[in-house]
Amino acid sequence: MSAEMRRDHEGYLRIQMRDLEQTIILIPRARRFGGHQWYFMCPAEDRCCSVLWRPPGASLFRCRQAWGKRVAYTSQFLNRDNRAHRGQAKIKSRLQADGALELWELPPKPKGMRWQTYDRYAKKFDKYEAILEEGIDELLAKLSEE
Repeated sequence: MSAEMRRDHEGYLRIQMRDLEQTIILIPRARRFGGHQWYFMCPAEDRCCSVLWRPPGASLFRCRQAWGKRVAYTSQFLNRDNRAHRGQAKIKSRLQADGALELWELPPKPKGMRWQTYDRYAKKFDKYEAILEEGIDELLAKLSEE
């Protein structure tokens, strides 16, 4: 990889790999409090973006919109219950640093965390729990019909 970002109006990123050689234009955008931030210019869509994707089997990097349904965030493939499970696991991992996540339904407040932050996590955790309980109720209703 090599990059050129010396000019104020445009730069480039050159990627050379075994199966790929691509040059991507870099565009600076002014920041609110001074300076600028560099963005990729998508080669396919001709739009600024922060991330370029290259899914398995693809020959070039492009923005997410250019790939359509070939790339997506993990949560886009999950149903409502699985998103709730994932949300609870993320909250547990933020609250419990030592990795003993299965010991607690909701881990206690970590030392140094503000109560306001912990209460916000607890409220969100309870919201996910309600979604999961609703899913269980729906499943039991379906099973009792059969």
